[in-house]
Amino acid sequence: MYSMTGYGKGVATDGKKTITVEMKSVNHRYLDLSLKMPRTFLFLEDDFKKTIEKKLSRGHVDVYLTYEQKTADEGAFVVDEDLAKNYLHAVNLLAMETGVPNDVTVTTLAKVPDVIVRETPVEDEDVLKNLALFALTEALENLTKMREKEGEALKRDFEVKLGAIENSLSIIKTLAPTVVEEYRNALNARIAEVVEPSLIDRQRLATEVALFADHCAIDEEITRLSTHISAMRRHLEAKEPVGRKMDFLVQEFLRETNTIGSKANNIAITEQVLAIKNEIEKMREQAQNVE
Repeated sequence: MYSMTGYGKGVATDGKKTITVEMKSVNHRYLDLSLKMPRTFLFLEDDFKKTIEKKLSRGHVDVYLTYEQKTADEGAFVVDEDLAKNYLHAVNLLAMETGVPNDVTVTTLAKVPDVIVRETPVEDEDVLKNLALFALTEALENLTKMREKEGEALKRDFEVKLGAIENSLSIIKTLAPTVVEEYRNALNARIAEVVEPSLIDRQRLATEVALFADHCAIDEEITRLSTHISAMRRHLEAKEPVGRKMDFLVQEFLRETNTIGSKANNIAITEQVLAIKNEIEKMREQAQNVE
């Protein structure tokens, strides 16, 4: 089982170029990728997404790529002769029109924007791609290891909560058979307060108790909740992503527990129902962070 929270870093270098990829993930209903990289690497966006989608199925993932050149590549300096001549012509015309001496030097001319420019060396995209994907793969592996470690912690926490729910459910199983008898005794006591024993309609009383017994029967809900506990334990051992399944199952936990609480009409059972719902709420929060 994997958590959706994690961090991973990967570095690749060929001695001159160094690419670092960092990944940070948090919980999200679906896989939501955010790639942040220099414009030089935009051609790799699709490759990055496909590589990540093979390893991750859920979570908001921020991916940061940084690029460093340890040794500067030499580039040629190019002179724009036409621009330089146009500038000199304009300066000479200005000197003639104003009578101010023309003191333009080569140094002055070289400072004019775009007269002398340095050609940026063309990057070898294959080299950049290989380095970037190597760094991404390493970052993904480290991210996955951290998500797995976090997942193991979540798994242990789920086991504790499922154990607590089983405990309360066991108490409810013990209390359930006494609910009808308590109702029969309470009903008899209330009737005896206002009606002579000889006037009590035993048949009517038996019918009322039977109706109540049918209304408060929670055997099916107890069985289904026990089944859900077993299903949740199977999800905890699954190798594939189970977050969405666990989200749904937690809702079923809550549905059966609410039904038990509404049907049982017993203070002791209600106390256990509240204890179970407390654990379910904790599981619901945890399930939202499972991949």
